[in-house]
Amino acid sequence: MNKTIAGILLAGVALACVPWLGLPPFYESILYLVCHWAVLALSWNILSGYSGYFSFGHGAFFGIGMYTTAALAGKLDWPFLATLPFAALMPALLGLGLGFVVFRVKAVRGELFALLTLAVTFVVATVILNSPVDGGPGVYLNAVETPKLAPSPASSIYLMILVATIVTVLVAYKVHASKLGIGLFAIHDDEDVAEVMGVPTFRYKLVAFAISCALAGLAGGIHALFVQYVTAGETFNITVPLTVVLMSVLGGTRHWAGPAVGAAAITGLLYLFTAGDHAVAGKAAVGVILVLVILFMPNGILGQVLKRKKAAAGGGQAELAHPTGTTSPAEEAGRSAVSARSAEPRRQPGVPLLEVRGLSKAFKGVQALDKVSLQVRQGEILGLLGPNGSGKSTFINVVSGHYPMSGGEVVFDGRPLTGLPAHRIAHAGIARTYQIPRPFKHMNVLRNVQMVAMFGCASLDQKAAEREAWKWLEFTGLQDRALALPDDINLHQRKFLELARALAARPRLVLLDEVLSGLTPGEINEAIELIRRIRDQGSTIVFVEHVMRAVMALTDRIVVLNHGKLIAQGEANVVMQDAEVVNAYLGKPAYA
Repeated sequence: MNKTIAGILLAGVALACVPWLGLPPFYESILYLVCHWAVLALSWNILSGYSGYFSFGHGAFFGIGMYTTAALAGKLDWPFLATLPFAALMPALLGLGLGFVVFRVKAVRGELFALLTLAVTFVVATVILNSPVDGGPGVYLNAVETPKLAPSPASSIYLMILVATIVTVLVAYKVHASKLGIGLFAIHDDEDVAEVMGVPTFRYKLVAFAISCALAGLAGGIHALFVQYVTAGETFNITVPLTVVLMSVLGGTRHWAGPAVGAAAITGLLYLFTAGDHAVAGKAAVGVILVLVILFMPNGILGQVLKRKKAAAGGGQAELAHPTGTTSPAEEAGRSAVSARSAEPRRQPGVPLLEVRGLSKAFKGVQALDKVSLQVRQGEILGLLGPNGSGKSTFINVVSGHYPMSGGEVVFDGRPLTGLPAHRIAHAGIARTYQIPRPFKHMNVLRNVQMVAMFGCASLDQKAAEREAWKWLEFTGLQDRALALPDDINLHQRKFLELARALAARPRLVLLDEVLSGLTPGEINEAIELIRRIRDQGSTIVFVEHVMRAVMALTDRIVVLNHGKLIAQGEANVVMQDAEVVNAYLGKPAYA
């Protein structure tokens, strides 16, 4: 069994013994509150901490869980334990319904999403308050029988919230360590790029939202029995989401256990001030602590501790095992790419791999692409040229799914890609780089590449993806910077990181968007040689570039765009002498 899971279960068993130790009931009450807030903070973090979709609506889902249990047990006389699955299910369904609509609208991110979820809290409160579920006076649960799980009713409630906490901690850990968690963290850093790299962002956000809501509802169901009296005013207020956010930020949102640490710290702090008759001072102190954490410990308590531990261990190099063997990683990378492609149906050289027919893209009336038709042949490097604003990057953005097309069709290896989401285009075998590098800034260089190996065309498991990532880091000369964050490497290295990410997907077609821009002449020579090696391994490449010596050295054919229209195509030496191409680059002469 995993050591972390074993540790969580062992801690749970130890805490479950508290009711039989003969301690004063006070200890059970404090532990109940710690567990209660830990469940809420951890569940909030699965969506908001991992994916970055900051929610202020957690009070709504918690409240729905409370009222579900209150209505079923308090009014319909259901056994209490039978109500808990429904206390989790009802908010999960609301979260799925809300997410199904909201997550399809790209504009609803950041502050808009936070405000929308806050509004949901007040809408739900109004509906419940004016329905038979509440009706105004609230719902009493003092007649509901508490399950006999421990020596006293209070002990039984404590054990139920403890079980809920253990389940929530395990879920938070498993999500964090899984492919789902890695995808959510990629969404947190750059959702558009994550989608293009193969992450099914819409589905992952829905799953995270449903899990988050279900766990919050479960905590609400148990809390309804704890408080014995449920009212809309006490349940649906801003206190719950603000407290949950504070606890998560204090503990650390990028670690699965961070919110639980924050919940324990804040609960203990508030008790100390309340016990000393300084409740208001306690709340003020909590606010000051939040400000200090945001300013000086943005990664939270646990994040700061782990950062120091990592630094003490020499930057964490011991945590990752570099692949070893008699062959070099670069050779293994080449063999990996070739062997991966050998399993695919062989295509004859020169057979079209990508066909674009009448491709158009308009931005609020500006025609960036105007009925462009071209072919990319198997095994070639096709240069895509044109002056600034001609539509080159737009072409790559549309073909890769970053932008939806306005018209036309794209066929890849005989399969139509028109209308497919970007992650399915990535799964089909198309990978790309960005003109301005867009790595996931909170992932180190190795994890950036590993993540694409997991989600791209290769779809490898985590261990295989890590081995694949090491190979391509060696191939691009980044192995010594594997554990650095993208902000800590230079532009040349970030450009090569873009290449390593694209190659780790094991694509059939690589779209290179000005990978040489901003590099020195020596770095350009190195990149030219690297691109040759990529083509020699069997990749087909679309090469967008302004550095003409690289275009002349690398490309088999070139296509020239101007004002979104295709104006010439063919061999480089011939096309670059075409009068229309010369005019596009240099302008028409004043005198003929």
